[in-house]
Amino acid sequence: MTKRCFGLVVFSLFILLPVCAVRAATDPVAETVAKWLDAMTLEQKVGQMTQVNLGVVIDRNIKERVVFDPEKFREALHRYQVGSILNSTSRALSVDEWHEVIRVIQDAALKNDPPIPVLYGIDAIHGVTYTKGSTLFPHNIGMAATRNPGLVRRIAKVTAMETRASGIRWNFDPVLDLGRNPLWSRFPETFGEDSHLAGVLGVSAFMGYEEDGLDAPTAVASCMKHFVGYSVPANGKDRTPAYIPDVVLWEQHLPPFEAAVKAGASTIMINSASINGVPVHASKHLLTDVLRGQFGFEGLVVSDWEDVIRLHTRHRVAETPREAVKMAVEAGLDMSMVPHDFSFADHLVDLVRSGEISEKRIDRSVAIILRLKLSLGLFENPYAEPEALVNFGLPAYQELALDAARESMTLLKNSDGALPIASGARVLLAGPAAMNLGPLHGSWSYSWQGDKEEAYPETTLTLDEALIAKLGRERVETVAAVGFDNEGNYDTNSLVEKAADVDYIILALGEPAYAESPGALDDLNLAAEQKALARAAASTGKTLIFILAEGRPRIIADIEPLAGGILLAYRPGSQGAQAIVEVLLGEHNPAGLLPFSYPQFTGDILPYDHGVLASIQQLTPGVITHEGYKPQWPFGHGLSYTTFEYRDLALSRKVVGPGDTLVVSSTVSNTGPRGGQHTVDLFVSDLYASLSPAARRLRGFEKIYLEPGQSKTVTFELESNDLSFVNTDLQRVVEPGEFRVQVGDLAETFRFEED
Repeated sequence: MTKRCFGLVVFSLFILLPVCAVRAATDPVAETVAKWLDAMTLEQKVGQMTQVNLGVVIDRNIKERVVFDPEKFREALHRYQVGSILNSTSRALSVDEWHEVIRVIQDAALKNDPPIPVLYGIDAIHGVTYTKGSTLFPHNIGMAATRNPGLVRRIAKVTAMETRASGIRWNFDPVLDLGRNPLWSRFPETFGEDSHLAGVLGVSAFMGYEEDGLDAPTAVASCMKHFVGYSVPANGKDRTPAYIPDVVLWEQHLPPFEAAVKAGASTIMINSASINGVPVHASKHLLTDVLRGQFGFEGLVVSDWEDVIRLHTRHRVAETPREAVKMAVEAGLDMSMVPHDFSFADHLVDLVRSGEISEKRIDRSVAIILRLKLSLGLFENPYAEPEALVNFGLPAYQELALDAARESMTLLKNSDGALPIASGARVLLAGPAAMNLGPLHGSWSYSWQGDKEEAYPETTLTLDEALIAKLGRERVETVAAVGFDNEGNYDTNSLVEKAADVDYIILALGEPAYAESPGALDDLNLAAEQKALARAAASTGKTLIFILAEGRPRIIADIEPLAGGILLAYRPGSQGAQAIVEVLLGEHNPAGLLPFSYPQFTGDILPYDHGVLASIQQLTPGVITHEGYKPQWPFGHGLSYTTFEYRDLALSRKVVGPGDTLVVSSTVSNTGPRGGQHTVDLFVSDLYASLSPAARRLRGFEKIYLEPGQSKTVTFELESNDLSFVNTDLQRVVEPGEFRVQVGDLAETFRFEED
């Protein structure tokens, strides 16, 4: 039996059983956990459920190195014996600094009786954010554009190895929230608006993190987040209420989490906000009935930042902080990211002493925490492992980052062959993303916000540097400045003046780096000064190219006609500038597909899988159209420097029953002048149902490569579940009737009939 299988057996047999049942078992892991629980005081058990920020135990007045405050350190590690610490200081640390931090913490933890190591956690969302010299990959939204699960998995594996090399074994990723509200500031952390796509790529990321076994030096514990419904706040602002009908919750938002649970993900983090007025941190229905009961999740449930006390301070559902702790623990929480003090521990001890929460309930959570620490090998060696360190900073990681950035590039527009740039041409580069790294990286990039330009390695190229490296200084004119808000980025007079001797104007537009709540928007339009820059550039008559370095779609409908070419780069990471330049020059043929619907208007945000009624419009009395879905570019849009043609769509049967498999095939040909990658998306539409059906739903995708003139037949298999939907009884059903499948521009119908 492999170590991985052993871990799963332990989980399935013991994690939710009472301690007496654990003792009765003969498994040595269960016996060890029971022994620790017997040896621990109530205070020590509650300490294991407590997670604090690193800032709680260090001297914050010292910036150039990490210095632990002796009094604060003793309080956290010895008095409260916290089970977990997270985060970094205000800067990225070197690997050696991380090793020292971990050593000091674990030395202290192992002096306690019993000696239980600390589980350290970090947000390595697109590479290891708080470690100097780590590799940063495209954010999830860009990876969703690649439609490449294998690539997502390899990136997660590298992230796991570099995280583990830092001495850290718990990563708060992958994000399984759906990117359906582009106002939301965590949109770039998602895999897009589609539930199927998010589930496939989310499970791929989980596998990359954990597939080697948690005790391996190449793995970390992953953390699905944020369970559930976090990404669709009604007002678009982070950590604010969502209103989600149960049918929609089960149809769209829960499936990616269910898929990751079934795959074996070890931990999960909870939605900071509320659904229909109920804070998720206080929802026993979601955390216990659904997550534990219906999904069978057996791992660790951790809160998000400060979200237990916020049941009192923000949600106002708990009259006191003590009641907030009671609510969260009774709902099903195992660990509280407190993170600034020890109030959670104090209140929870008091709740048990008073009889309001049983110690058996505490034992259940602590057993889960101890078992996770055991699975990660922390009891054998809680320190940085030499065998993990050799996996840090390998040159191959930069190549992988470049491949990922290349595949994420999404060509939105290319009128009259504006791209690629002609050989020998001179270009003018301008815009706030031209000389700044923050827009290419976004959040969690060596710092929380990703906006500290000085934090990026000197080897990381700006777009200006990458373009000059390819074309030479003599062919590149630059009108830009360091600092996103620097007035030099918006100097329209200089732009017009210097455009006289160039052939192309490349505008690097988009957003500054941001993370979480500080990235809030009141207006989805691209900033006015950037649009003014575009109009000035267009006035020169030169061929105009837009590069969009943005984490979410910003409205550009009024300036879109001015550009001959538009390339969406998302947040492409450490090799993003080179990948952008390669696409501009035609050295790489773009193949990214939009993982969301790019809105055309601020008042018209509609995902591609909208209900059919949403497409109906009656703008003229008596005249009905089906043009309600009118994004700037639809879900799945993406151009290439070659062309692809679909033919011979075939179904293996025209009538399908409950146990049948429907085989769908189509031949794709490269009819253009150069080789290229191409993703074939398969959509299914239920034409009539007891609930008004979605216009169409993604049910499969495959990425292929074709040389000019080459053809390939792509085959998909559809099962009954691919035709199902969630009805008003919250049951997943397939109803008899007519369905349509669509591949490319081809479509065929078939019927589902019950036996």
